[in-house]
Amino acid sequence: MLILVLGDIHIPQRAADIPAKFRKLLVPGKIDRILCTGNLTDRATLDYLHSITPSVTLVRGEFDPSSSGYPTSRRITEGTLSFGLLNGHMLTANGDVDALAATARQMDVDVLVTGNTHRFEAYEEQGRFFINPGSVTGAVAPLEGPVPIPSFVLIEVNGRNLVVYVYQLVNDEVVVDRIEYSKDE
Repeated sequence: MLILVLGDIHIPQRAADIPAKFRKLLVPGKIDRILCTGNLTDRATLDYLHSITPSVTLVRGEFDPSSSGYPTSRRITEGTLSFGLLNGHMLTANGDVDALAATARQMDVDVLVTGNTHRFEAYEEQGRFFINPGSVTGAVAPLEGPVPIPSFVLIEVNGRNLVVYVYQLVNDEVVVDRIEYSKDE
């Protein structure tokens, strides 16, 4: 099972498009499911995601219209792992490790996927794994510091094991890092 995780897209308000070097990598027939942390903001991008795979799971970010019908959080299961998906704008301390750990416990998930900070993060805490794919477009986040590095994540799910590949566009070159996580029995 190969899952594409992305978010904070903000087309056309804060970014013109997903970088061409990323689009070249995101081809139909290779990805089984997409998880999107919200701030999709336009229909054309949703149509593009559906062209990669029909299985698109998304949640509403603070810039997605409430009329979109997207839920604010989702819980899904892939194999033996449960995933929680939310944007993160509703957390009292955006990106705070303790707030995220409490949310993961409340959702009863092994892996919590959040967005809203526009910065990639992946780490294990309190026996759970946390992923923030960052912003696939590198959309500027006002009041959030320097311009974000465009990024997305591919997760290979194999039973209780994850192999997480983070793709970042650094100096116009795609850089890929690998992180592994195994759920304790």
